[in-house]
Amino acid sequence: MTSKSTQPTIVLVHGAFEDASIWNRVIQRLHRDSYPVVAFANPLLGVSVDAAYLRSAIDRIQGPIILVAHSYGGAVITEAGGDEKVKSLVYAGSILPAAGEAPAQLIERFPGSSFPTSTDVIPYTRPDGTSGKYVLYQADKFHSQVAADVPASEAAMLLATQRHMDFACLTEKLTSAAWTTKPTWQILTTQDLAIPLAEQKFEADRAQSTVIEINASHAVTVSNPDAVADVIEQAARAAAK
Repeated sequence: MTSKSTQPTIVLVHGAFEDASIWNRVIQRLHRDSYPVVAFANPLLGVSVDAAYLRSAIDRIQGPIILVAHSYGGAVITEAGGDEKVKSLVYAGSILPAAGEAPAQLIERFPGSSFPTSTDVIPYTRPDGTSGKYVLYQADKFHSQVAADVPASEAAMLLATQRHMDFACLTEKLTSAAWTTKPTWQILTTQDLAIPLAEQKFEADRAQSTVIEINASHAVTVSNPDAVADVIEQAARAAAK
């Protein structure tokens, strides 16, 4: 996976309950502005597994990279983003765990997240006979709690295509934090009901992020794609200086 462009490659990492299509309108804008883009298909199997897949994708890209995440994807780019080709990290309505933290801790540190009461934890049996658990958003709460600023018809599509997230994505602790060594940009989603704004601000302060606030729900990449693309391009230009 290579690019002859002088622009950095933008690697987009989606979060829980979603697929890479959440970036479609962002990709259109980035392509218009001549950025090569890779929309990574996040397995949603757990931080270590997902990060291993992302590192493999990074290995195949030549030249500088801007890593961008939404939601739980922030844990994955934080764990996998230490590669020297990665020049900046962009978090859009996303979590920024520290080493030793699990994603679940970040939605519990401050009050206000509707995530615990809007999702179901469902048991399943693995092929080896051991028990596992996965998580899904409850259908009747998805639009209001995840994507309140998205038209109902589009929220219905997001709900219909939501993906299972293994419970390990919430409980597995990170072993490293790329934001401690990389320039970091953070889009704070001020109407986010999944990640409390107080938590987002705490993480931004801790990472010394460049902060941009957007009046958006958790589904910011769908409801405000141009604003998200603006921040990505700002990070890319800053990395080129």
